[in-house]
Amino acid sequence: MELVTKKKLMLYSGDAHPELSQEIAAALGVELGETNLRQFANGEMHCRYGESVRGADVFIIQTHGGLPVNDALMQQLIMIDAAKRASAKRITAVCPYYGYSRQDRKAEGREPITAKLVADMLTVAGADRVVSVDLHTGQIQGFFDRPVDHLTALPILLEACQRAGHPDDLVIVSPDAGGMKAAKRLANHLGADLAFVNKVRPKGVANVVEASNVIGNVADKTCILLDDMIDTAGTIVAAAQLLKDEGATEVWAMATHAVLSDPATERLKNSVIEKVVVTNTLPLPTEKQLDKIEVLSIAPLVADAITAVFEDESVSEIFGGENQK
Repeated sequence: MELVTKKKLMLYSGDAHPELSQEIAAALGVELGETNLRQFANGEMHCRYGESVRGADVFIIQTHGGLPVNDALMQQLIMIDAAKRASAKRITAVCPYYGYSRQDRKAEGREPITAKLVADMLTVAGADRVVSVDLHTGQIQGFFDRPVDHLTALPILLEACQRAGHPDDLVIVSPDAGGMKAAKRLANHLGADLAFVNKVRPKGVANVVEASNVIGNVADKTCILLDDMIDTAGTIVAAAQLLKDEGATEVWAMATHAVLSDPATERLKNSVIEKVVVTNTLPLPTEKQLDKIEVLSIAPLVADAITAVFEDESVSEIFGGENQK
């Protein structure tokens, strides 16, 4: 007698960004499962799934923000461990924003490589696969011995760029040399010019940058500053002011991850930046919402990747090579 087993997709969410998880679930046409997450009086967290996950393809969504990053990460690790111990067939950690991604190397002696530590923790907890969006550096994929689907929000941001003006009038600008690859890809898609801002980061001082000069012609152009994230907004605001000083007619800022640590909102509000376009990989609290900030949904992108993983199809082929970095 031949035994036929039916594949089962089960989707779960942590508490970091439930709105995004609901959007992903709606795009997939499935219901979010019950995690029954709760916190004990001493701050320890507990998870107990409300239904059997035995033999299921389990996807656990948790962006590493919204909650304090350590709480978000620990919550996801606990959910992964619970699924592993409940005999899930395969566990995929969906991390739209990957915490500690900027600590990906030793810039000086006696420092940790925390992005590698996070990879190790996800693996030890029981994750068989990881899905993330616009990692700070693509090399983070090498910290895993498991498959990593590294998506990019470029197609979503591309649509917003097309609203900014005619390609002949646009310049895609990287706020530093490290972001040139992504900026070049976007510029090539649009048929727009490319430039970058040379910046100096004072040694030993976190979240402080000095924009020094622009490489490329930006005079009488609409400039779109492209970065993977906006944290304190120091880099993006300084770069925007420099572009205006160089004769740019208008400056937009675009980023996948709106971290927006204080005083980012105030800086953006008072800056020369006309419009800020971000995605919802991280929640945007009411107090940080500005008229000039537009939030685009990453949910359809993540949902398509989950579908491809579940059906054992190539993620890069599903996205035509654009969302697999």
